[in-house]
Amino acid sequence: MKTKNYILLIFLIITCITDVSAQGYPDYESGLKVKINESGSRYFRLLTWNQIWLKYNENNTGSTLAGEPENTAVDLALRRIRLLTYAQLTDKFIIVTHFGINNQNTFSGGAPGMGGKKPQLFFHDAYAEHKIWKNYVSIGAGLHYWNGISRMSNASTLNFLGMDATIFNWPNIDKNEQFARYLGIYLKGKIKKFDYRLAVNDAFQANEAKAIFTDVAEYNPHAKWNTAGYVFYQFFEEESNLLPYLVGTYLGSKKVLNVGVGFQHQKNAMWLRNQVGDTITQDQMMFGADVFLDMPLSKKHKDAITFYGVYYNYDMGSNYVRHIGILNPSDGGGALRGNAVPTVGTGSILYGQLGYLVPNFSDKLRLQPYVAYSHARFKGLRNANNEIVPVNLLDAGLNLYMAGHHAKWTVNYRLRPDFTDVNNLRNRNELTLQLMVYL
Repeated sequence: MKTKNYILLIFLIITCITDVSAQGYPDYESGLKVKINESGSRYFRLLTWNQIWLKYNENNTGSTLAGEPENTAVDLALRRIRLLTYAQLTDKFIIVTHFGINNQNTFSGGAPGMGGKKPQLFFHDAYAEHKIWKNYVSIGAGLHYWNGISRMSNASTLNFLGMDATIFNWPNIDKNEQFARYLGIYLKGKIKKFDYRLAVNDAFQANEAKAIFTDVAEYNPHAKWNTAGYVFYQFFEEESNLLPYLVGTYLGSKKVLNVGVGFQHQKNAMWLRNQVGDTITQDQMMFGADVFLDMPLSKKHKDAITFYGVYYNYDMGSNYVRHIGILNPSDGGGALRGNAVPTVGTGSILYGQLGYLVPNFSDKLRLQPYVAYSHARFKGLRNANNEIVPVNLLDAGLNLYMAGHHAKWTVNYRLRPDFTDVNNLRNRNELTLQLMVYL
């Protein structure tokens, strides 16, 4: 089937689903919440969500699958399958447990030696928390998601504005942490309009093979503790900080304007060899500054605007660059196979996204077009003239809500640079259709 036929197929599916309604869907209210005492002040709550992707991808040059050239790919995949529960044991103690799988397609994401079959369930969060002083100070410990750097580094995966996270919001993803989580101790709280989170983490070992390169940093397997923090000021309505997950778009249900700054630091996080063969260690130091706006525009039309902008400055060691392709449709062709793109590294990243909730025209459907753009400049990504080659990514899409974020379809188009030849970039197309449902 030709490329244009795949694209036509996806858009035909979208045309059909706009007629699907949420018939029989009850008001969500507090979801699946079980009272432990009569007043309901002691309870546990259960959340579960599935995100399924149908993807079309123009692969990077040289990509293969099972040893055969793979120029384009169409596949069905499980992006996230999750179950989360938390309990308010008293007014001072909560416990959070969150597990699931990520990124399973037909040939990858499974158990070792099983290709895409039988993926391993693992814990994403497992921590307990004690409220010390009103809402000012709480302390918690365990496998946690109270991250530093930016709002998007603490993003909820339930309510993105775009189809997914940028991934560079989690610069150490699955390196010295576990899927954006660390084993650590954190403090969180609210002081007037300020919301803060600070953490000290016993970082996971990275680079177990102890690979080391000349003049290019890699993770130091002997590095240990890191520190992180994020604080933001809330100009209008305040957001909940019961859980660490920050909302991507409120769909006009809140009036929010926040400005935040954050950091993460790890001593001797990276290592390399210099030209004379000496082993050098380098610290990781990462900063972020961002602004988030979610504003209802008209009570009559119930439309709203959502904007998020962030600037990152990452020092991850000399010339460090990492290529990532989410649910990569290729299993061969090197680090830049399939849909991989330079994603994180030493340098700077500027990112923005804008969405508009269309005026209410139906009791069954809401529409929200959006656009997102990132511009990254990594010091280790240079052409033959020793000039930094920027990484520019464009996403544009449409969310179709049939029960808010609880039942939605998203179609996303991405224009992605192919860095197989850094001196001669070519753009590649991606088209993804997502179905997400959560209780």
